[in-house]
Parts: sequence; structure tokens; C-alpha cells
Amino acid sequence: MKKALFVKLAAAVVVASPLMASAESQLVTGAGSATARLDFRVIVPRVLFLGVGTGAAGLANNATIDMVTFDYTTNPAAVGTGAAAGAITGNVVPVRVLGNNGQITLTAATTGALSNGSGDTIPWSEISATTNLAALPSPVIPATGTGAASNVTLSSGTKITDRSANWTFSYANSAVVAPGTYGATVANNGRVTYTAAMP
Repeated sequence: MKKALFVKLAAAVVVASPLMASAESQLVTGAGSATARLDFRVIVPRVLFLGVGTGAAGLANNATIDMVTFDYTTNPAAVGTGAAAGAITGNVVPVRVLGNNGQITLTAATTGALSNGSGDTIPWSEISATTNLAALPSPVIPATGTGAASNVTLSSGTKITDRSANWTFSYANSAVVAPGTYGATVANNGRVTYTAAMP
């Protein structure tokens, strides 16, 4: 009984053996050395990552859309003077771009001027950004549609880019405008969509 069970088990191992990984082997008798070879491979996909704001923290999908706010309610005398808003939140935005297949370009797109929902607008030319890393510039925000592309400087060789920077946004405040909250929603054209492209 035990012998029959052993034979069945041995047969099962033989049948399963082709499914198990095996490496080369060499048996040498007498003098000499034995060698065995093992092949390796690493499979790397084409990768492109763009994170703006909260999404820049890690290499993962993140659905959070941050908001930059310039609030003049605490300093109304500054409206139209070119002075900074009394309260500014979220205007220093972390950005990361990573790719492994060549030159990456960035573009910005809008659906029209910032609106307050009552027919009054502020053109996107009033909003600008500076960067703390020349290799990762912020593309110019267009009046509408997709703007001109800016190049992200390669960080290694001819294909690898891994750049992180902070973009600091400013509102020019160059003209007096009607009251209201401009932007803030997609309906009021308050969103800029950034796109990274790579070959």
C-alpha cells in the first residue's frame, strides 16, 4: 500500500516537472570545474508621469484637483493696482514629470477667459507662473485652447527625464474688474489642463 502511494506520488512529480523552473546543470567527474548558466531579463514599459499639485507627491494616479486662490476681499483698495492679493492660497504648486522615452513637452489648455458667471471676464494673460527649476518650466497659459509647448530638460542621456519643481503662480491685477468670483468652477472656465507628451 505504501509502495503504491509512493509510485503514484513519484509519477505526479514527473508529470509536474515540466511546469517547474529549472536551470542548466553539469556533472563533472574527476578533475575540472562544473558550470551552469542562468539567463536574466528585465522588462520595462514606456512610462510617462505628470503630477501637478497634490498629484506630484507620488508615482500613482491621484484625482485631487488643487485650487489656486487670489482673494482681494481683505485688501479691496488694491484692486486694479498691480498689488498682490491680501490672501493667496495654493499658489506654490509642486510639479513632477517623469518619462523614459525621449523629450517631454508640456502644454497648458483652457476653455476661455475666467468668468464670474455674470458675463464679466479676466483674461488668462493676468495669470503667470515662475519656476524654481529652469529645467521644468511652466508652459504659458493660453487665452483659450492649447498653448505653446515648453520642453522639460532631459535628466539623463537621450531618453530619461525625472524633474521636480515648484511653480509659483501670480495674478497681475492690472485692471479694475467687476465684482464676483472668477473661475473656481469648470463652468466659469476656472480650470487649466496640463498635458505631458513624449515620443
